[in-house]
Amino acid sequence: FLAARVANGSCQPIHQLASSTPRPLASEFKLFVLGALANQVATGRVGWSQRLTVENQFKSAGNAPGSGSLQFSPAGTKVSVQETATKMISISDNTAADMLINLVGRSAVETQVQHWSSTPELDVPFLTTREMLLLHHVNYPALANAYLNRAPSEREAFLKSSVDPLSLSAVHGSTEPRDIDTIEWFGSPDDICRAFVGLQQLSHQPKLSPIASILSVNKGSLGLDPSEWPTVWFKGGSEPGVVTDG
Repeated sequence: FLAARVANGSCQPIHQLASSTPRPLASEFKLFVLGALANQVATGRVGWSQRLTVENQFKSAGNAPGSGSLQFSPAGTKVSVQETATKMISISDNTAADMLINLVGRSAVETQVQHWSSTPELDVPFLTTREMLLLHHVNYPALANAYLNRAPSEREAFLKSSVDPLSLSAVHGSTEPRDIDTIEWFGSPDDICRAFVGLQQLSHQPKLSPIASILSVNKGSLGLDPSEWPTVWFKGGSEPGVVTDG
């Protein structure tokens, strides 16, 4: 746990409990994807109004009933980068996250993790949500063990050859926690605070001002007094065995 005051571009702890210990993040990993996206918008490589195409190969499933919407859109549907990012954060749309990971590149997200996390090696290779779902729910535990038995440097190749070609129709969901300490996205409360600080600093650039609205659509039902807290940024994450909120 960490409660911190953000000042001068850093997190100043007020209350904390093992805040430097990395833990499974579930969908809070999408903060890193948003950071990588923002950096490419800043350099002009990507534009907020740029149109992306929903493709079957990037469709994923929601972590919970009602989460996400792009997985139900017909292939060929066009959606702007900003709308895709908004869906990724506000309704934790996994298909949106995977579309953006494909847009910026896996290595760009891993670089972003290096900037904000004290244990970036835990997120290499940086999984798409589709890959995580397939590893957790297809031919389990054989496929998951085959992935884990490979050296980290060999895992991305295994994903491309043996996981990415699989169909989501082969997924057999489960309510039990599966490999949440090994096949996941990881970060500590300190890392998440650094991510929010980093996004706050990026949002001050005129070209990156949409970051603020993207992060404030969903206020997490916190019920904070708007006269005291006029702006609330929130990103949560959940799956069997994992609950995170930031």
